[in-house]
Amino acid sequence: MNVIKIKDRQELDRRVPMMPWYVEKFINYKLPDLSPSSLLEYVRDYETFMGWLIAEGLSSAEKVKDVQLIELERLHMDSIDSFRMFLATNPNHSNTRTTITRKLSSLRSLFHYLSQIAEDEEFYPLLKRNVMAKVSIKRTHKPKDTAAKLEGKLLQEEEISEFLAYIHADYEKDVASNKQALYSYKLNQTRDSCIISLILHSGLRVSEVVNLNAEDIDVKKKLAYVYRKGKNDDTFKTPVYFRQEAVEDLTAYLQLRDSHYKAPKREKALFLAIANGKKEGSRMTKRAIQEMVIKYAKRFGKPYLSVHKLRHSFATDYYLRNDIYMTQEQLGHASPETTQIYAHLTDKTMAEAIDRIKQASEAAN
Repeated sequence: MNVIKIKDRQELDRRVPMMPWYVEKFINYKLPDLSPSSLLEYVRDYETFMGWLIAEGLSSAEKVKDVQLIELERLHMDSIDSFRMFLATNPNHSNTRTTITRKLSSLRSLFHYLSQIAEDEEFYPLLKRNVMAKVSIKRTHKPKDTAAKLEGKLLQEEEISEFLAYIHADYEKDVASNKQALYSYKLNQTRDSCIISLILHSGLRVSEVVNLNAEDIDVKKKLAYVYRKGKNDDTFKTPVYFRQEAVEDLTAYLQLRDSHYKAPKREKALFLAIANGKKEGSRMTKRAIQEMVIKYAKRFGKPYLSVHKLRHSFATDYYLRNDIYMTQEQLGHASPETTQIYAHLTDKTMAEAIDRIKQASEAAN
């Protein structure tokens, strides 16, 4: 099992006993079909919802674990609309429309299970009335819409090499007067360049990067062996191609990984960090990689860049040179429909490239 799934399973096992018995029953029912990561998201959504029920006086429970089934049965549509409004306006929860839709979908899955599948000792449904069956959940995630949101927020063509060049050298000049930032940069520049270069030249997800072990990289064949998202079978890894441009950064990092980060023999992780107060390196976390990318992106003048947008940047560039099916396979998409966002993105990218060529030609004449 990959590292993130192991941690999420441990966290799931810790949180589930704090949920009502019927939620635990639902999680156990879903466990063979869904990954621990997905189920952990379900549990977090239920914690939010049931905490809200208690705060609003819709449940007499003092703890989430004590929210009763009968209290779910008595909910009105007005209550669900109020919860939706709470998610949309609460300053402590930065919920996008997509996040709100996911949370409501999580609730609908639970309510459906309790009213249609789970039974009591008399063979009656555990939940006699399902208010979530009345809730309309609009799924607005369309490739064209996603492409529109990403326009102007990705690295294009020469910007990919410019961003990497900035991390290699120019960032040091920008933080020259900041001793702490300069120290951190000199300590981790080779590793940071390697991570960003690998994503920009392979399209790997951040979870796939975190899970990489040193033995998963074949520099000669330009392959990284990763656990792909959505595949519950963790007995084998999928080979994913990375471009020649990433080879130099990977080689440089691999040469110093053990000595620089004082990696113990038991530590298999490819990308390491030495935590405060520790003497040996350990696997970098997802959050650490995300924050590292944002740090460089802000100084580069692209504050909207994230790990996922680096993946999108690679995918757009890759799609321009290949077709939708090769791009789908490279990115590990389950369906070509997901990959279609790059068709919409590249339409504009190609048009802009043609305009630049035309302008250069006119200027030359």
